Amino acid sequence: MMSSPRLRSLEDKHAILEREIMAQGTRPRPDEMELARLKREKLKLREEIERLRRSN
Repeated sequence: MMSSPRLRSLEDKHAILEREIMAQGTRPRPDEMELARLKREKLKLREEIERLRRSN
C-alpha cells in the first residue's frame, strides 16, 4: 500500500512528538503539563493516521 502525502506528514509529526516526549522524560524534572499536552497531541495524530489507513 502506498502512503499518501497527508499520511506521511502525520507520521512524521507523530515521530517528532515521540522524540519530544522522550526528551521531556529524560529531564530531571519534566514539565508535566507539557508532557500531557504532547501525549494528547500524539494520540490525536495516531487516531487520524489509523483513520486514514482504514479508509485506503
